[in-house]
Amino acid sequence: MARAHLYIEGIVQGVFYRAFTRDVATRLGLHGWVKNLPDGRVEAVFEGEKADIEKAIVECYKGPPSARVTNIDISWEPYQGEFNGFEIRYY
Repeated sequence: MARAHLYIEGIVQGVFYRAFTRDVATRLGLHGWVKNLPDGRVEAVFEGEKADIEKAIVECYKGPPSARVTNIDISWEPYQGEFNGFEIRYY
């Protein structure tokens, strides 16, 4: 099991990026969260099988049709198992 912390840059707010990320995570059986940041980036945490997280990251680079991802900073962290699902956070 693994954990990845992502900061996603580009045109990623106002384009359903969070809902897209939640749907990808749910489809892959990952847990964690995603939220918008005040500086225009999106932040996400994925927990689950490393191969599934890697698949989610590939999808995050694509994003929904209106998104334009320019960069993703990825930090691999120790698995914590603290989530029961995947949610969109609003703070």
